[in-house]
Amino acid sequence: MRKLLFVFCILTITGCSWLYPSIMLKAPRNYPYAKLNDSISNIDYKISINDVITLRLYSQDGFRLIDYSSIIDNNSGGLNVTTTTATDYTVDPDGTIRFPVLGRIYLNGYTIREATQMLEQKFSQYYIKPFIILTVTNRRVIVFPGDPGAARVVPLTNNNTTLIEVLANMGGLTTNGKAKQIKLIRGNPNKPDIYLIDLSKIDDIKEAYTIMQEGDIVYVTPQRQIVSDAINKVTPTINALSVVISLFVTVALIKSAKL
Repeated sequence: MRKLLFVFCILTITGCSWLYPSIMLKAPRNYPYAKLNDSISNIDYKISINDVITLRLYSQDGFRLIDYSSIIDNNSGGLNVTTTTATDYTVDPDGTIRFPVLGRIYLNGYTIREATQMLEQKFSQYYIKPFIILTVTNRRVIVFPGDPGAARVVPLTNNNTTLIEVLANMGGLTTNGKAKQIKLIRGNPNKPDIYLIDLSKIDDIKEAYTIMQEGDIVYVTPQRQIVSDAINKVTPTINALSVVISLFVTVALIKSAKL
């Protein structure tokens, strides 16, 4: 019994890396997490590099759809326009998009509203009361809900998708997920901001409405059941040893019977 207790003590001390080699994004004790304040959690979605932008341009405050990708100058001081569907553009690594007529426009870091207003102002040089509908179509976040094999890439279909909506899209936390230890990893991969969010108490519900940004990683820390997991891990080895020992004892008894 003492030996068994000793084995479990050793497993408790060293078992984390041995029992849970698949656990990711571990943080040392007293890790200096970034502070999630209102200015960060409630900020509107901002356009970033590699975003795919869908742009619809109308004149007369939305009366008519303009295909500015097929504009023809008829050399008479006017522009011929036709109606068509939306056009997609990708934000280049320098944060710009090259639009017909306008040329390169810097959009990295703009909110959808800011980019829409700025583009409407620029297009007003060429069209009467331009009206723009701007959407980002390839936004997504990566979510690890607490169990191995349950991670998923979740698309952000709305401009202001919140953390609680993303978790709900995943079906909520898994049985092994710790609601009090949810890591939100955001920003430059070389030096990201890492926030620790506690959703185990109703008092912290405000953090659940943190608006997701493109490329966010939501990692729910898994619950560790060290004793039961250690037993499950060791049981196959013990069973194998039992078979070997039984075989050894059987052989020994047969030999002694022959003598």
